Amino acid sequence: MTLELTHVHKLTRITADDIDSLARGAAILGTGGGGDPYIGALLARQAIEEFGPVELVSVEDLADDAFIVPVAAIGAPTVAVEKVDSVENLTLTIKQLSASFNRVATHTACAEIGGSNSMLPIVAAAQLGIPLVDGDLIGRAFPEIQMGMPTMYGIPASPMVLADEKGNTLVIKGIDSFWGERFARQASIEMGCNAFNATYAMTGAQARGCFVAGSMSLAITIGDAVVNAQHNNLNPCDVLAETLRGRIIHVGKVTDLQRQTTGGFAKGQAMIEGMGSDSGAVLSLHFQNEHLLAIKDGTVVTTTPDLIIVVDAESAEPVTTENLRYGQRLCILTAPSDPRWHTTEGLKLAGPGYFGYGVPSHRWDGTPEEHTESIERYRA
Repeated sequence: MTLELTHVHKLTRITADDIDSLARGAAILGTGGGGDPYIGALLARQAIEEFGPVELVSVEDLADDAFIVPVAAIGAPTVAVEKVDSVENLTLTIKQLSASFNRVATHTACAEIGGSNSMLPIVAAAQLGIPLVDGDLIGRAFPEIQMGMPTMYGIPASPMVLADEKGNTLVIKGIDSFWGERFARQASIEMGCNAFNATYAMTGAQARGCFVAGSMSLAITIGDAVVNAQHNNLNPCDVLAETLRGRIIHVGKVTDLQRQTTGGFAKGQAMIEGMGSDSGAVLSLHFQNEHLLAIKDGTVVTTTPDLIIVVDAESAEPVTTENLRYGQRLCILTAPSDPRWHTTEGLKLAGPGYFGYGVPSHRWDGTPEEHTESIERYRA
């Protein structure tokens, strides 16, 4: 399934000139998570300059017997800002996971479209000389490994391979994706709360069913739209809302911020005191790596799985959860997620109830979730 946006330009390769827009757009789609886009952009640009542009292959063009190994970083983004792992160990995870299947990876892909995690697969693809799939497993970022489309399609996260900056590697074979997440999370803590992870290896036939197709091209389209607005004296936040087919829910200043790194996550809450037309109103943001719940003056506005996006109020540049600061002037937007997240199975995996929020799911437009359907509707 492809995310629907207006005027998405499909790419066939990623060059160094695409990196800034891709990083910007992916950080916006990442809803505050996925790691610092600036660090990821530096790594991706360096890899392309050294090894050349990366071929980008659409999901629908994958051969049935293609072998795709998605990659990402696992841990707390607050740590990743200061602890950058060696990218050589990123390709090590792909090679070791491929070997456990007695295969060689024909493609790599984003496990999630968000911040630095959208850049790491570019690094891996450039270093290994293999194509990158134009898509990801979520359509946004989520904090836990099992929170991906493959789980709803019966594709396991295990076996998976973790690697740290020292070259330690660990192969995890959980009985299901939930156990894989538990083991991987604890391992990542021992690895300094930041490690590379190769997971959800699958065939091209499987990828065509469960990927969120076109998300790399989509991210570049979003990033370009923001830059074009900045350069043409348009309101970048308004342009972003229109591009995402979403809405602005609040503009204000950070007046309180509570954030801690615990259990391998960056968890916390930010209070945004309204400005301009939102003067007198207060929005509270609740996050676990990603923004998961927005409450305005005591009323739930939007919850996970739809997108809660935080950007600079003037430039619409994305602000990740680890980069939230007291006094920042922010614009908060909401936008729809892939519709499969609103199935019974999707809400069980990543709805507000999973995270312990005692509120029903609310969609990006503020309407509460009333009727859900099974993922079976979307199966090929």
